[in-house]
Amino acid sequence: MSNENLEAVQAVVDRVSSYQESAPEGTVEKELRAGLDEAGVTLDDGDVAKLVDAIEADAGAVDAGSVLG
Repeated sequence: MSNENLEAVQAVVDRVSSYQESAPEGTVEKELRAGLDEAGVTLDDGDVAKLVDAIEADAGAVDAGSVLG
């Protein structure tokens, strides 16, 4: 993944992470996919699932590079 794409993914992850605590179940994945589409970045379902799991499991900042690395 290029640095530009990783930066876009990180921006989406940061945005989704900021409101995930109060979001109903399923919202994190939906918003993550919408943000990735908006950024023009395509990830496979496995990578999306890894990011969703990391966002839902961690109340702090999620490092997309580490999760997808």
